[in-house]
Amino acid sequence: MTDTTIRSTAAATAPAPAPAPHPTAVLDDAHTGDIRGALGTIRHDDTAPRRGLSAKLKTLLAIVGPGLIVMVGDNDAGAFTTYGQAGQNYGTHLLWTLLLLVPVLYVNQEMVLRLGAVTGVGHARLILERFGKFWGAFSVIDLFLLNALTLVTEFIGITLAAGYLGLPKVGAVLLAAAVIIASAFTGSFRRFERIAIALCAASLLLVPLYFMVHPSTGQMAHDFVVPHLPGGPGQLSAVMLLIIGIVGTTVAPWQLFFQQSYVIDKRITPRYMGYEKADLWIGIAIVVLGAAALMGCAAAAFAGTSGAGAFTDTAGIAHGLAAHAGKLAGVLFAVALLDASIIGAFAVSLSTAYAIGDVFGIRHSLHRGVGGAKGFYGVYAGLVAAAAAIVLIPGSPLGLLTEGVQTLAGVLLPSASVFLLLLCNDRAVLGPWVNGRRTNAFTAAVVGVLVTLSVILTAAVLFPDLGPGTILGIMAGCGGAGVLALGYAEVRRRRKGWARGGRPVDRTGRDDWRMPPLETLTRPVLSTGHKVGLAALRTYLLLAMVLVVVKIVQVALGH
Repeated sequence: MTDTTIRSTAAATAPAPAPAPHPTAVLDDAHTGDIRGALGTIRHDDTAPRRGLSAKLKTLLAIVGPGLIVMVGDNDAGAFTTYGQAGQNYGTHLLWTLLLLVPVLYVNQEMVLRLGAVTGVGHARLILERFGKFWGAFSVIDLFLLNALTLVTEFIGITLAAGYLGLPKVGAVLLAAAVIIASAFTGSFRRFERIAIALCAASLLLVPLYFMVHPSTGQMAHDFVVPHLPGGPGQLSAVMLLIIGIVGTTVAPWQLFFQQSYVIDKRITPRYMGYEKADLWIGIAIVVLGAAALMGCAAAAFAGTSGAGAFTDTAGIAHGLAAHAGKLAGVLFAVALLDASIIGAFAVSLSTAYAIGDVFGIRHSLHRGVGGAKGFYGVYAGLVAAAAAIVLIPGSPLGLLTEGVQTLAGVLLPSASVFLLLLCNDRAVLGPWVNGRRTNAFTAAVVGVLVTLSVILTAAVLFPDLGPGTILGIMAGCGGAGVLALGYAEVRRRRKGWARGGRPVDRTGRDDWRMPPLETLTRPVLSTGHKVGLAALRTYLLLAMVLVVVKIVQVALGH
């Protein structure tokens, strides 16, 4: 593909001179310079306005990547399992969960792309600098462990796809690991992104699969917009846990860390915020359509058969599709699963390597060759190699590892969302880009829902016989706690005489505003409410993680 340099179509014969640079917090000098995307280039000194459809389209093509890759990477091996299980066991009755998750996906990922473009500093490093060593270390350690386990699930997906296609397990795993490592080791950001976007395009194999299986479009449209809990009261706990699984696989902690760092590495600045938001919407549209296609195909393949309600794994779905729509349908599903697992492995490995590079101050950019960022590439390759080795160990408890990943992701997601909300209200960090009142209200409600789902998931893993009454009790308790917290905040606001909307935000000049160097920022002063909330969150996380680890060990030992 020929590189396209973006130039303004303005009447002026030359671009306006770039403003004098201000000191920024960018930690790796490879994160500044020309934007060299897979589909185009934008020069660092090109500050001219984009006028005309052609200029805007070329700019969008150059920017496309971070939002697309993070969203398509979200439809990974774990997503194939979760959406396939929903379709096989409950038809299309849970499609409405995808519609509800669209605004959650957008708001969460819009906040991290804003943090990346404005600050030039990764998520983990911002948490470390603004909230102290405990939370900084916690964010890196939990991300490292969770991502390592998630990588194992990606290779499980690779083995299942290879097994269905008749490929040798060892050869498939080793070849996939080599491709994943080699793609990042080119020393060129553009080459890596071109490979990643090509894999994203391959995820569109789900479109012809959908037309081959031909689920009921009318039924899918109805279930997409009309909420319904399938089964009777006795199935509420199973359905609730599956809904939590859909939320956990669609809104994952690694996404926050990956997109923020990838936006930084691509050298996207606030000037191109609108184009990056468009990139994000493209990714969200693809991930939702892909998830709906997976659920609909599984529903159609098993409807009226003995396999309905008896999900085993994704290989079973491939066989069901082949029996329903022919061998080619099963092959397309397996190839799409293989592709999704590799994209997921790309994104999960990079998010970890970026975070460790940010926190420990080592060079961390795909613009650098291996010799210029040995630690960054070492972490990336080490994670991939370790995950591949675990999958190839005879007798590895792969099912147990998958369960552990889902549980830990559910436990850790609320903390990631809490710090995301706090950082996006930190005026020293985002200046004129801080959240508005509506974004804060929506995100606070999302955090409350995530905390509730996290508590339910943790309780369900520790107590498998959890009944619907207990689940409803947990939901009521968390809802009551949320109401009390809102009441306390309102009473405190009135007592202090604060305005309901908070201090007004001056948004002028924000296109050129960047966060100053970290060492020049004053540490935030947390209110008593924030300190109590963070202490409660810390206690819950430590307790839940200990209990989950104990439960996993007990299961592994056969108790």
